[in-house]
Amino acid sequence: MTIYSRFAAHVDSALDALVAAGELPAQTVRAGVTVEPPRDAAHGDLATNAAMVLARQAKTNPRALAVQIAAELEKIEEVKAAEIAGPGFINLRLSDSCWIAGLAEIARLGPDYGRSDMGAGRTVNVEYVSANPTGPMHMGHVRGAVVGDALASLLEFAGHKVVREYYINDAGGQVDTLARSAHLRYREALGEDIGAIPEGLYPGDYLVPTGVRLAEKFGDAYKDANESEWLVLFREEAVNDMMDMIRADLALLGIVHDEFASEAQLHVEGKAEAAEAELRSRDLVYDGILEAPKGKTLNDWEPVELPLFRSTKFGDDQDRPIRKSDGKWTYFGADLAYHFQKLQNADELIDIWGADHAGTVKRIKAAVAALAGEDAKFDVKLVQMVKLLRDGEPIKMSKRSGTFVTLKEVVDEVGKDAVRFTMLTRKADAQMEFDFAKVVEASRDNPVFYVQYAHARIQSMLRKAAADGITPSDTHLDTLGAEEIALIQQAAQFPRIVESAAQSREPHRIAFYLNDLSAAFHGFYNLGNDRPEKRILMADNAEMTAARLFLAQNIGQTIANGLAIMGVEAANEM
Repeated sequence: MTIYSRFAAHVDSALDALVAAGELPAQTVRAGVTVEPPRDAAHGDLATNAAMVLARQAKTNPRALAVQIAAELEKIEEVKAAEIAGPGFINLRLSDSCWIAGLAEIARLGPDYGRSDMGAGRTVNVEYVSANPTGPMHMGHVRGAVVGDALASLLEFAGHKVVREYYINDAGGQVDTLARSAHLRYREALGEDIGAIPEGLYPGDYLVPTGVRLAEKFGDAYKDANESEWLVLFREEAVNDMMDMIRADLALLGIVHDEFASEAQLHVEGKAEAAEAELRSRDLVYDGILEAPKGKTLNDWEPVELPLFRSTKFGDDQDRPIRKSDGKWTYFGADLAYHFQKLQNADELIDIWGADHAGTVKRIKAAVAALAGEDAKFDVKLVQMVKLLRDGEPIKMSKRSGTFVTLKEVVDEVGKDAVRFTMLTRKADAQMEFDFAKVVEASRDNPVFYVQYAHARIQSMLRKAAADGITPSDTHLDTLGAEEIALIQQAAQFPRIVESAAQSREPHRIAFYLNDLSAAFHGFYNLGNDRPEKRILMADNAEMTAARLFLAQNIGQTIANGLAIMGVEAANEM
């Protein structure tokens, strides 16, 4: 139990006492009551809005109710004072022993400190990356991959059961282009001079190994064959190779998916037809004619009857076709079927999409609401592209031209941890620059270095102390002063940050918090530069040294727990 949940229980008990005394109605709804840090630390350690939320139900004014609640809270031994502020907020000042007990709780829980059961075991399907299987991972994919993976870890830490899923778009025209590109490389492997790669095919050298493998497997059987004889086969072979490459690339970032869902397989299994039938049974799909596109007239546009999804019923600006005039599924129709499949095995869906997909959010949310009901839990997180800089110049990326910076190249140059942490230093929908020089810079301005250095510094102190025969101890924690208590208070925020980040689906909050905690630790450590009595390791005071080491050890544990959520190593030395 965290200090916030513990004091939420104390507030609840105080309200129970007022109900028993007839000061509050027994049926009072307490759902909006919170216990949080005050906006200004000078106002106290914790604040509750209980009086503000409940005054109307109690038919009294907030300050009058606050007086009664504060009187109950002051009976708690750990509360030094309960002060009323503004129109009725209650600020609590806690005893040092309360915070020291919180430090002991970190030590007791260790790697589980901050873990929550707020998810109650609900299954959340998080779909992320889902790049077209036409080449290796490049920097255009990395941010969504990291955000999705960190969000999945965050939700697991907060008590959800998480399914990490990758949707393979292997049924569109791009995979036919891939097959033709692979066939060209296949002919090259058989000794043909293919010359320049024709316009419209993928020119990257990453397809050369696929061509060699196909030549070894099939010989010259398809060298001069008609496209109809090899297109489907080469498409499957090439997609399999690309997915093997993609899995290997993602593994460099520590990313492993639980499920890989194939669009082509969806169609083979009739999932789109099943979704259409389900929606038709509820009159949510009908046969109709779309309005003419803006600027079109009957002379250059032919009205065609199509199966339309009633997305306007769910807030969209027009109904959407799920099939084309030739009977093939639209992208939206395929997406609808895919989400229909995911809903069979999850309580909640989260999609991580690039910002260029913003226009489709409303319609896919409408589809999920139609399939699962208005209360369906579904969220789309949009991730902005990353502007990649080298020598101050932006690098242009194009998979078709073959001039793109791969994930592997970036990880090889700066390391997995620098990539992952940097991708979480901004809110996902905010613009970002990735500067190769800055992400490896050993300075305060580089949050990757700053946080890892805090953990490494703590581990270095612990090793030095151990060599001198000194171990961390909680025996004399009562010797800790105001600076140490302030650091404990910062560490006590972690469980609350985890829950708020999980609730908002924003893993970047963990990175922000770790930067603040590391700054607080570095500041505490640096006090000893000018004030010898504030040093953590003091040869003439074994009791204080052991107590401060215990504090430092558990600050390190908190940092390590946060980094684990982000998928970043807690460095032991730097």
